Amino acid sequence: MRSGFILSEVWSGLRKNVSMVLSVVLVTFVSLLFVGAAILLQMQVGQMKDYWYDRVQVSVFLCPPDSEATNCVEGEVTDAQKKNIEDQLGSSELAPYVDEVYFEDKGEAFEHFQDQFKGTSLEGTVPEEEMNESFRVKLKDAEKYDIIKESFSSTQGVEEVVDQNQLLDRLFGVLNIATVVAVAIAGIMLLCAMLLIATTIRLSAFSRRRETGIMRLVGASNSFIQLPFLLEGVIAAAIGATLSAGALGLLVHFGVSGWLQGQATGFSLISGVNVLIVAPILIAIGVIMAGASSLITLNKYTKV
Repeated sequence: MRSGFILSEVWSGLRKNVSMVLSVVLVTFVSLLFVGAAILLQMQVGQMKDYWYDRVQVSVFLCPPDSEATNCVEGEVTDAQKKNIEDQLGSSELAPYVDEVYFEDKGEAFEHFQDQFKGTSLEGTVPEEEMNESFRVKLKDAEKYDIIKESFSSTQGVEEVVDQNQLLDRLFGVLNIATVVAVAIAGIMLLCAMLLIATTIRLSAFSRRRETGIMRLVGASNSFIQLPFLLEGVIAAAIGATLSAGALGLLVHFGVSGWLQGQATGFSLISGVNVLIVAPILIAIGVIMAGASSLITLNKYTKV
């Protein structure tokens, strides 16, 4: 009988405050959509780091003819200087950091240049004899690239040390800023959702103040009186959270796994599995948010 009564009260409250309940659902949906997007964006950043950091290299470019770099005052790199650089890369000091070293001569550098800029105005602008020879270094830990740069910054015969991680760090920095913006917007929207839930519960409690008064007279406990109102907020928030998870699922399925994956073949992108991981988190956030907001309001307006 108690369960039936509570469910009937919940249904009555939802039916009487349809517009407010819909507002809670929509605000919760939008706010948790931003929360989910921020979580998925961080998952994507993590996957991109795992993918790229396993492939990036540090390039130690050797002095070409007529270079104006400080370490190239003697002209083009000599065989002795190349041997010295190679020995440094294979030394015991750098062994804990260096995984693999590959030497790229001028012919290979010219072929790569032509392939990279084929069909552009840069194709054929640099003759083969002016290309840089280089040592391509793959690190065991890609985040330790500064060690290679410091080791060869003043080595004779080295024109420049270029690390691909610097470009990736900029990209990940932009993505992290986007995550912060999404979290900030989500925080504001969650606050709005909590205030709206509190208002909805307060109006629902006011509209049923006579029933609440009778329940007080017959000795009903605080938890029994408050439970229907609490469930109203939780149900509305849970619906909004479920809708946000569904929207993210559609976005990832058609936008990321569908269109974007076709444009970026070979890249590791988030998928529906990631959405399945995020969905329970969103629902939990919605339920906890609604529960906390409802309890604070109910303790003030329905306390026996």
